[in-house]
Amino acid sequence: MTHIEQQNDVVITKNGHKVARLTPYVTDIEQYFTVRENALDYQYGGKKVSYEEFMEIYEKSTLRMEFINGEIHLLASPSLFHQEILGRLHLIFTEYFKQKTCRVYLAPFDVHFHKKDFKEPDVMQPDVLVVSDLENNVNEKGKYMGTPDLVIEILSDSTRSKDMVDKLNTYMLSGVEEYWIVDPKQNTVIVYHFVNRQIDSYKTFEEGETIQSKAYQGLMAEVDSLFERFY
Repeated sequence: MTHIEQQNDVVITKNGHKVARLTPYVTDIEQYFTVRENALDYQYGGKKVSYEEFMEIYEKSTLRMEFINGEIHLLASPSLFHQEILGRLHLIFTEYFKQKTCRVYLAPFDVHFHKKDFKEPDVMQPDVLVVSDLENNVNEKGKYMGTPDLVIEILSDSTRSKDMVDKLNTYMLSGVEEYWIVDPKQNTVIVYHFVNRQIDSYKTFEEGETIQSKAYQGLMAEVDSLFERFY
């Protein structure tokens, strides 16, 4: 397989036949990922791309990435403790929703968030999401194109600012009803409740307390159990 540069594009050929054309962004982003492979999370050089360009890049790449405010954010594998917390949340949520019509999904799971008064959507992978609008919101490729009712993000040092500012804004403006920010560093969970795309209320749950959803009565989680460590 050979790579030929042509009009700033990269044409991939196999056995003398053209099989794919990649934009310069793909070449740059792969190279950037290699150079910064030890980073937990980073932006694609601060460059702005369109939603269409992002989707073209994403569909031709094996990298995990999100698209927020016109910038591509590459994601590395989560930590062991992150996955333990994720597993505990999944057990709690699947048990609560097992007799209900809502479905619970875990990352990696792409969601296209359409913010009010913004032309292009953001594309993100919440750690946990609760979906009640699957009907008529699954496209021909089997991809979910609706808006979750509830989303959860588990913070890391590298994603703290993005999750607490950029994602908060996206979730609020796109019509999400509730957003949990799980902070393993502080052993706290902040629960935001949105009404009409504005913050209606928020509460921080600390050690010794029980997290309570405002969107779903009876959906609860013990803070101490969520952050229990075995190592």
